[in-house]
Amino acid sequence: MAKLVLLRHGQSLWNLENKFTGWVDVDLSEQGIAEAKRAGEILRNQGLTKWFKAHTSRLVRAQKTLDIVIAESGVKAPPIWTDSALNERHYGDLQGLDKDELRKKYGDEQVHIWRRSYDIPPPNGECLADTAKRSLPYFKEYILPDVKAGKDVLVVAHGNSLRSIMMQLEGISREDIMNLNLDTGIPYIYEIDSNGKVLSKNILK
Repeated sequence: MAKLVLLRHGQSLWNLENKFTGWVDVDLSEQGIAEAKRAGEILRNQGLTKWFKAHTSRLVRAQKTLDIVIAESGVKAPPIWTDSALNERHYGDLQGLDKDELRKKYGDEQVHIWRRSYDIPPPNGECLADTAKRSLPYFKEYILPDVKAGKDVLVVAHGNSLRSIMMQLEGISREDIMNLNLDTGIPYIYEIDSNGKVLSKNILK
């Protein structure tokens, strides 16, 4: 049995400023750097340091988080696969806009739907279903086979690409996925058997 660790990047500068980020390549904040270091320490204390592979997106906030986590492990870096399939949702016309200002303009419920719904995209952007169309094929082809073969794998990506993977792993419904929020810098550890079945899930805060 192997461990699959899913980790959302540390806080970005636009997370700090409460803006929709999407595919805009925004760096980590100071808090985000600290969150990444803490995630690395948590994984090291759990004995999770010798990764068969690590996967990340093409966005700098995820890549830097991964680099920091690996540095904190104190061991040689594993092979790192980088792919836009693991990028955050593209938030279309909302990218760069303040979330609170949008709530004042469109209402809390509409902004919540744009952020969390499965199949309702923001204007000119992606919904979670769109994100899943790229993240899940990548997961099934390049990540899950290694885990099923007994190899520990680390994935550092984004709230929505990881939510789509969690939907698959845990059988989360389209309705329930609206209530799933992933905090930055928090490792989710899955123990998975050779058939791809989740045996346990542990959230390390």
